Amino acid sequence: LVAATVGAAWRSPAALGAVPVAAAVAVLVMAEWATEARLDSLIAPAGPVAGAVPEPVRASFTLHLLAGFGCAALFGLAGFFAQGRSERPVVPQVWAWCAIATPLAVLIALYWRIAGFDRSIPFAGLALLLAALYAVATETLVRRPMRPGLAAGQAIFAVGSVGALALALTMALDKGWLTVALALTVAGIAVVERQRPLPALRRLAAAMALVVLARIGWEPRIVGEVLGTTPVLNWLLWGYGVPAAAFWTAGHLLRKRADDAAARTVDVLAILFTVLLVSLEIRHYVQGGDLYGTRGGPLAEAGLQIAAWLALAIGLERLRLRTRSIAHDIGGLVMAGLALVGILAGLVVVANPLVTGEAVGGPLVNLILLGYGLPAVLAAVLALVARHTRPMAYRGVAATAAVGLSMLWLSLEIRRVYHGTVLTVGPTTDLEQYTYSAAWLGFGVVLLVAGILLRSQPARLASAAVVTLTVGKVFLYDLAGLTGIFRALSFIGLGLVLVGIGLLYQRLLFPRRPPAMPPAGAGTDAVVS
Repeated sequence: LVAATVGAAWRSPAALGAVPVAAAVAVLVMAEWATEARLDSLIAPAGPVAGAVPEPVRASFTLHLLAGFGCAALFGLAGFFAQGRSERPVVPQVWAWCAIATPLAVLIALYWRIAGFDRSIPFAGLALLLAALYAVATETLVRRPMRPGLAAGQAIFAVGSVGALALALTMALDKGWLTVALALTVAGIAVVERQRPLPALRRLAAAMALVVLARIGWEPRIVGEVLGTTPVLNWLLWGYGVPAAAFWTAGHLLRKRADDAAARTVDVLAILFTVLLVSLEIRHYVQGGDLYGTRGGPLAEAGLQIAAWLALAIGLERLRLRTRSIAHDIGGLVMAGLALVGILAGLVVVANPLVTGEAVGGPLVNLILLGYGLPAVLAAVLALVARHTRPMAYRGVAATAAVGLSMLWLSLEIRRVYHGTVLTVGPTTDLEQYTYSAAWLGFGVVLLVAGILLRSQPARLASAAVVTLTVGKVFLYDLAGLTGIFRALSFIGLGLVLVGIGLLYQRLLFPRRPPAMPPAGAGTDAVVS
């Protein structure tokens, strides 16, 4: 029935609509043919008691394979030789789609019935052979004189080649290796697209990248429980790092021809896989190999994650100036926003050692430096990098984050000096309160000098905010809460610093203008008059 339908459609274009129906029938026959699908029933004879107990019937798949090969050859050859036969473009396109979809679907059906979706090198070899045949068909059609529907046929057979290759990888590999292989296929499609500019290849590259995303969404640990505890050099590096590198390469190649939806999709997934690689490697290291664990305090992980996000935001800021890609532009904004949320929710509240009571380690080089000092430096770098490329609001938020993190780092380090490794233990003395005021004033002066040298208005505004905060602390707390010499020192130190800041503003920002010279000849005219 299938062969007769194909023959009728070959002779009469009016029967073209029956070809996809015949293809569906062939696939259904292959999928539902009465066979024993459980391989564990295909056992050897029962040894000494052979014949004494009932044995399952052994299935033979020879006829299934021959019928499947026959259907695949029927539709594949008919679809290939139908290219260029009609003046209507839709006719060769229908034949081409049936030529690639039917053999692939038949192969999947046989793979399911015979191998039960388990790894199978013979079936992978058949899929690889199919990919090679489709590639040869694509090259042959490219060399033909242009006919109606021929360009679409070239693209369709190219899609079939890539689909068969992905199917071969799926049949031969599992877990991490399948993820790596499918990701490398995306880069391979982009390389082929540079040589054969078929629009379908661009969309196929984006679709294959989404398949890789779905694969890691199914099992983020790539290889499950056998991930191990080795930092960095584990399956996260290969399962996320290789796809990230492949997607960056593919996005670069696709962008050379056009910055369209396909190229942007691949670029977005390249950014996503890079972020996932860095974030999961950090979590793997901090949690001792358990991605779902909650071991230890939160400050180390929060600090490392936020520092990594800020570093990625800086890198994307530099990259978008070269590529002018909206994907990199929005990616930089997203990473900066993610870091800001992490700072406000993580470092200020959830992971703050004043809230958690977590031990912070030794002096200076400790978790406070990791959690607050390093992100503060990176936030300042981000504000400087975006100085001439982002609006003032963006730079202001980045500078404010840098100043806020620096203030937290400075204050927590002072508290570490007076309270030891656990910041919530012990009373707060007058000397400690005076140290806060003095350190904040010094930090405000440093910000002012930096703002003047860098000609940065956000830095000068941040300096004014810090000094105002210190003034408020001195008048509202120190003068009422401190006793003895510390109250006097706090007030006197504040006064001296404010006077110094006023003189600095007067000399550097608002210098006195020299008196205006009288115009030439004015004195002579006066004498004469």
